[in-house]
Amino acid sequence: MRFVVSIVLCLFSFVSLSQTPSRVFPVIKDFGGVFPVPDAAEKPDASLTYRVVIEVERMSDKPDTLNWALNNVARLINLHAVGGLPKNQLEVVMAIHGGAAFTVMNNDAYRSKYNVDNPNLKLYQQLQQAGVKIFVCGQSLIARKIDRTKMVPEVKVATSMLTVITTYQTKGYAYLKF
Repeated sequence: MRFVVSIVLCLFSFVSLSQTPSRVFPVIKDFGGVFPVPDAAEKPDASLTYRVVIEVERMSDKPDTLNWALNNVARLINLHAVGGLPKNQLEVVMAIHGGAAFTVMNNDAYRSKYNVDNPNLKLYQQLQQAGVKIFVCGQSLIARKIDRTKMVPEVKVATSMLTVITTYQTKGYAYLKF
């Protein structure tokens, strides 16, 4: 009897797993995959323009892995799109600092430091293509001795993360931290 119950439970588990929807990538095509939730009671309001400034501080868990915080920015963009918000109604600004500043190094500089290719390069390109303004803290670059001439072209240098955050909050942007 226990054997039959075990088989039935396994079959139900298999059926429920096979019905799990696939992740979608509506704006950022290779990163930040999200699950559609068409019956959600709360969705982005398509009559609004969302303005978000995001502090990105978290470093990569390992140098050869995609930075979680950067991928979460892609998720934010994809979540708003899957929730029905038109792409042109989401304005995102990133303020990178701390350990995450190492992700802005171009591939040669990154490989020289970590002996692996920078896994974040394609994500930076896709974020910029989606209209994200990407800044790195000049204070973090100096403190961590990151050569600003060896950065990915999608990222611009700001005086500091603090000035990016306060400037965009003053302009009415919502603040998030990853």
